[in-house]
Amino acid sequence: MPSLQTITGRCYCGKVQLIAGALPEVVSYCHCSDCRRLSGAPVAAFAGFGEGVISFDPDPGPPVTHTAGVTRWFCRACGSPLAATYDYLPGQTYVPLGLLDQAADLPPSLHSHATSRLPWLHITDDLPREDQSARDALQSK
Repeated sequence: MPSLQTITGRCYCGKVQLIAGALPEVVSYCHCSDCRRLSGAPVAAFAGFGEGVISFDPDPGPPVTHTAGVTRWFCRACGSPLAATYDYLPGQTYVPLGLLDQAADLPPSLHSHATSRLPWLHITDDLPREDQSARDALQSK
């Protein structure tokens, strides 16, 4: 990971800016069907930040919960996913990697939900692959 002091980003329309005062604790691919539907891509990638590290301007407003234990925030203007928290990953907030200005400098370190990978998707790297949520690996970084 880079030795950056500040991470910045924005939603698709640019109305919501984000700033993180620290590097992410972990960056991970996620192959689960929820993340694929959320991102519209065959695999999603997220940066997990410690609690209280990220701020949004303006405030994204009330969260949305469609899956028990998962809370998500979206841009009210363009609908971009901005952040998510997971009850099983306390103390961390996950931001889609594609929102971050420094995404090129934040390579993923593992694959979560690897058994849910689409059979035609082949990412040839040597990263660890967790069959399910990778909660232990995500919190030990």
